[in-house]
Amino acid sequence: MASANVLLLPEAGSGHLMSLIEAGKRLLSDGGDGEGRALTVTVLVVRPATAESVAEVDAHVRRVEASGIGVRFHRLPAVEPPTDCVDNVQEFKSRYMQLQAPHVKAAAVELGAAALIVDFFATGVLDAARELAVPTYVYFTSTAGLLALMLRLPALEEEISDDFEEFDGTVDVPGLPPVPAGSVPGFMGRKASPNYTWFVYHGRRFMDADGIIINTVAELEPGLLAAIADGRCVPGRQVPPVYPIGPVIDLGVKETSNEHCIRWLDAQPPASVLFLCFGSMGWFDAAKAHEVATALERSGSRFLWALRGPPAAGSRHPTEANLDELLPEGFLERTKERGLVWPRWAPQKEILSHVAVGGFVTHCGWNSTLESLRHGLPLVPWPLYAEQHLNAFELVADMGVAVPLEVDRKRDNFVEAAELERAVRSLMEGGSEEGRKAREKAAEMKAVCRNAVEDGGSSHAALQRLRGAIRGGAAASLP
Repeated sequence: MASANVLLLPEAGSGHLMSLIEAGKRLLSDGGDGEGRALTVTVLVVRPATAESVAEVDAHVRRVEASGIGVRFHRLPAVEPPTDCVDNVQEFKSRYMQLQAPHVKAAAVELGAAALIVDFFATGVLDAARELAVPTYVYFTSTAGLLALMLRLPALEEEISDDFEEFDGTVDVPGLPPVPAGSVPGFMGRKASPNYTWFVYHGRRFMDADGIIINTVAELEPGLLAAIADGRCVPGRQVPPVYPIGPVIDLGVKETSNEHCIRWLDAQPPASVLFLCFGSMGWFDAAKAHEVATALERSGSRFLWALRGPPAAGSRHPTEANLDELLPEGFLERTKERGLVWPRWAPQKEILSHVAVGGFVTHCGWNSTLESLRHGLPLVPWPLYAEQHLNAFELVADMGVAVPLEVDRKRDNFVEAAELERAVRSLMEGGSEEGRKAREKAAEMKAVCRNAVEDGGSSHAALQRLRGAIRGGAAASLP
């Protein structure tokens, strides 16, 4: 029998591309069912809108092609990006992906698509696939918490008349404790914003898919996944099947880095170092950096701090940090025996897996969070953008793997030195009850994340169900 060709449509950014490719690798693997070869995977590559992003995506595609894992690539024709919404990131992504619809439809015909899996920013192409009777699935790169909120959002729009950023109450997200309005993602803050409008649209369109594939673990977010499946997020309607197949992260074996920061970790005691890193887009100005430096110096903890400087003109990406400009005078000298400030990109996966690391101050990006939990590391959440404030709330109030940190959103996510010092001491010192609970819960989640993808694990079983659904849909479409 000919193989069933599954098309993957990631959003144009490299982060979403890499996550969806990793999910595609899972589909290709045998998985113990003896029929893994019945599926092939082809990634539809959308040309990013900036030269900087084009270079990133091209480099990653070349690496995957050279690896020989069997994932194929099909480049879609270039589309002129919208020019009137570049500052509204979510609107731009959604509109740019919607413009790909005719090319996705043509590719589905040319490549003989058995199924189409689209990034959650690309629900605008679902109709094009439906016109061809191709089964469609949404790939959700974030938490079940955000998925539940997006499914609930069309109803919340009517229930809460105020903008979330002006609302003083809590928001009902089934499966979570009452969510403070201040933890709702910033792009949902104002109803007049096109970003908000697009998220309402996506929340509605999820219901039109044949299934939702999500990068989480059933045991990590059980209450949320149950609330979604039970229909509590969209009363009166049947939500498509949800397939939690996470953690979807690149676990490929890489050569040990020779970076100085890794060699420095090699000399530290086990679980003694606090790692601070804020993602590929996170950077600090001197005011924030001074607060962090003061907190670290007062805390007495060992630390490895990946500090990045502001982006260059015309770029969104941080630059190598000028430590003389960003740090208090004498800080490096005073802390040199127990700390290291790393002013450029850091090998995060290798650092998080290092035996010397005992805690993680993070921006709460979901990929970084999953990487941390897979190694059993407790967290201090310092959200900066996107859905990270909601992630931070969930990590503390629902999962229990983090100690709380008071972040002032109205001051561009500013954290006072005394508050960060308190959280660091709570996480890294033995006497704190909240720190002890976070460490214990994170250790539990290490086993959860690892067991889920093994034979008999919950994510392994979800992947088997997904393969079966895709094959069933492909068989049904045969003449």
